[in-house]
Amino acid sequence: MGKLAEMTAGWKKVNADLQEGIQSEGSVYSRIKRVIGILVMCVYRLRSVFLAIPVAYYALKLAAYNGKHLPEQVGLNLLSNGEFAVMISRELAVTAPLAVTAACLVLMFTSRKALYPWAVSIFTLILPVLLLISNLYPA
Repeated sequence: MGKLAEMTAGWKKVNADLQEGIQSEGSVYSRIKRVIGILVMCVYRLRSVFLAIPVAYYALKLAAYNGKHLPEQVGLNLLSNGEFAVMISRELAVTAPLAVTAACLVLMFTSRKALYPWAVSIFTLILPVLLLISNLYPA
């Protein structure tokens, strides 16, 4: 019986050590989980800002590039004979796509679902590129 009592005492000691380790790891795990949860919630609430930053950066970058590389008179609606139907100034050709992108970003900030206006603002970044291509390489 003495051996059985020793083995039972040993198992109780091992079990107590394991329970103590699980409880201490559980508290560390819960702290890490709480911190990660707070970070994820902050990122989720600021998702509009995080989505808007690269769009605004590239919109301004394309506007600056087009301001330097577009001709003084920019043509719109390239006709089959190689002429443009409408001619506008360079300033208007630079600021109009920028204004459309800015309007989409404002709609994104005011919308409950930020992803749809953000996707539209991504597609508005094509406008400066199309203006540049259609005026530097006419058909």
